[in-house]
Amino acid sequence: MQIYKVGGAVRDRLLGRPVSETDWVVVGASAEEMVALGYRPVGADFPVFLHPKTGEEYALARTERKSGRGYGGFTFHASPEVTLEEDLQRRDLTINAMAEDEQGRVIDPYGGQRDLQARVLRHVAPAFAEDPLRVLRVARFAARYAPLGFTVAEETLALMRQLSESGELRDLTPERSWKEISRALMEPRPDVFVDVLARCGALAELFPELHAVLDGARSQALLTRLRLCAEHEQPLTVRWACLLLDVPAAQIAPLNNRCKVPRECAELAQLVSQHRGAWLRAAELPAEDLLALLQSFDVYRRPQRFEQFLAACEMAQRVEGEDAAARTRYLQGAVDCARNQSIQVLLEQGYQGAALGEALARQRLEALQQYRETAHP
Repeated sequence: MQIYKVGGAVRDRLLGRPVSETDWVVVGASAEEMVALGYRPVGADFPVFLHPKTGEEYALARTERKSGRGYGGFTFHASPEVTLEEDLQRRDLTINAMAEDEQGRVIDPYGGQRDLQARVLRHVAPAFAEDPLRVLRVARFAARYAPLGFTVAEETLALMRQLSESGELRDLTPERSWKEISRALMEPRPDVFVDVLARCGALAELFPELHAVLDGARSQALLTRLRLCAEHEQPLTVRWACLLLDVPAAQIAPLNNRCKVPRECAELAQLVSQHRGAWLRAAELPAEDLLALLQSFDVYRRPQRFEQFLAACEMAQRVEGEDAAARTRYLQGAVDCARNQSIQVLLEQGYQGAALGEALARQRLEALQQYRETAHP
């Protein structure tokens, strides 16, 4: 039995990057032997075991064969006869198909070190084109390593285009797709993720509503927005809202539902679409409209959501070359003004029930009218 460190841990060590998690492959062992050594089995589809002390994952060397459509359309074969090279060959990219033995020596049968030096993301074997999830994974790696100068090899991009044209991207489960999409949007260059998807035809398959409205200018604005989001370390909610900013308002909810987007991301994308016009006209909004805007975000109980709305709008406006910080400060001041109105005074005056709510709304409205007279974005 031989144990090797594999995949990302080897890749990132060679790049001089922090290693966040370590995966291991076991060659020459059976599931029974692993259990006898105290490893705990956890794999349902193929034999994966947890180390009895560290809890890290150890997988038996395996091969795979295409047996259906989509990400799950594979049968796996794990046995003591499967070699390390056979296990590495089933991996997506050469830079992920390296191993390291107990002495720290790198086993690199498919040129991963060469491609690390050349800053190229290249597929290991033609079987790459059998797994549609790899389109998203490669685009995500491109987004992660773009700051280091990595690009996708043309021959790999061609296979990604082949996968997009096959229609198999539609066979991916929404949950699995969202996992890759959400991780990619949080990478240092989410704009590269979207650009790679567009270049290989996957954007039209995954987000037809977005693809349909993107022309040259809008595409460039979208990429710039996402890059600004990363530079300003915006959360996933803001990045998702900025991705969908050009999608017609009526199509955002269906898109969110189809992709099974988490509630916070879905809500913010819809709110940005509905209220960005009000944000642009903030200085001209009457106090009544300003109050209605704040209430639509429930700023009294969920102030963070309005802050994220402001951030998304500001990222979009920066693309136009405008520093929108003054508009953001104005609306933040309006929030503070509305939130600072005390309900205690009204309670002491005897207001209750619906009358209390109406009195508080009048109090907030009067405060916002005064605020508008003294504050200007």
